[in-house]
Amino acid sequence: MPRTTRITIVLLFAAWVVDYIDRTVINFALPAIGDDLGLDHTQQGLLVSMFFISYALIQIPAGLLADRYGALKVGIAGLTAWSVFTGLTAVAWSFAVLLAIRFLFGLVQGVFPAAAIKALAERSRPEERTTAAGWTNSSNAAGLLLAAVIAGVLLPTVGWRVMFAVISVLGVAVILAWRRWMPEPLVQDEIPIANVGTRAERRAVLFSPALLGFAVIFFGYDVLVWGVTAWTPTFLKEQHGISQAGIAFAAVPTTLAAAVGVVLGARLSDRIGGRPRVIVVPAMAFTAVMLFVLPRAEPFGLFVLVGTVMSLVAGMAYMPAFAVPLRSLPSAYIGAATGVIIFGGQLAGVLSPLAFGVVTDHLSYTTAFETMAAGPLLALVAAAVVPQTAEAFRALLSRRGSATVPSKESLT
Repeated sequence: MPRTTRITIVLLFAAWVVDYIDRTVINFALPAIGDDLGLDHTQQGLLVSMFFISYALIQIPAGLLADRYGALKVGIAGLTAWSVFTGLTAVAWSFAVLLAIRFLFGLVQGVFPAAAIKALAERSRPEERTTAAGWTNSSNAAGLLLAAVIAGVLLPTVGWRVMFAVISVLGVAVILAWRRWMPEPLVQDEIPIANVGTRAERRAVLFSPALLGFAVIFFGYDVLVWGVTAWTPTFLKEQHGISQAGIAFAAVPTTLAAAVGVVLGARLSDRIGGRPRVIVVPAMAFTAVMLFVLPRAEPFGLFVLVGTVMSLVAGMAYMPAFAVPLRSLPSAYIGAATGVIIFGGQLAGVLSPLAFGVVTDHLSYTTAFETMAAGPLLALVAAAVVPQTAEAFRALLSRRGSATVPSKESLT
């Protein structure tokens, strides 16, 4: 990869780590927040889902903003604002106030993903975009791991309020690094698109069945990620009596395995030219089965082992949801197009934590884990029917007749 691409990966990796620490540390704090504010499982699940409601709603507008005003400007604005709301979480004095803060936090953090992917696309070659994005998105697992470690240290010592205040300052360091070291975009060898940015052209891309199919893949994948990730700490504490330190320990191998899976899935996607069916179908079928095994896995060591294997395999399905669009579209469309796909994943973030909490309250934890298998099954069905290559994707867009799609030669 060019040096520009490598530097961009490092800087985006750091930003995504902070992103995931700030958004997921609440998963570990839910039991303490529930005790402090007197919340049941449904209310705790709603706290997680409230973030994703606003996070999902802003994805497509955020992509359009990144395309119009520039990825770096939008990304830095989002990073600054979400750090502020992370700090404000520490002063929430009631369930209603915490819900409002989580909603606003999701709104401002939601402008970041499309801007980050666009910034990377502008600084990488199309045939390497999925691999580059895989490296940056492996940071998700690193963020989850660090969130677990931070929670394991700070929750029992200073409490959840001080913890949120402390982590709110992490974004400042990333902002300074971006301003100092983020390189200029590469010169992309793309044929200019007539009337780029017109409403007709963007509608043809953003609302095409082909692109929406990739959003469905990401929705199904994130049903697993956000439903299971949000509730595993509470499950381990309530059902198995595991301490906060033990929960943090359990997160280490599972999150590292997820990071490895993301990178492997990205590299394989680039090697086979996209073809999400090859990766997503077997990975999500295996994951669906593991969701029936996981809540029954005892003792604790077996639970960690099953979770680790499941995370490794499931992580391979992450980047195939983006691979074909990233290889197919010029950078002028990347922000908005990836916003559509990310919207699918964040819609799952709205529904799955709340659904998990409701099922747990009315049935059991075991049934809640099993319910999450609907996500991987949906993802594998979508992966089987979406366009499998950049050529097939562009051909479907061309048939819509509203947009001019660049040839393969112009993107390589």
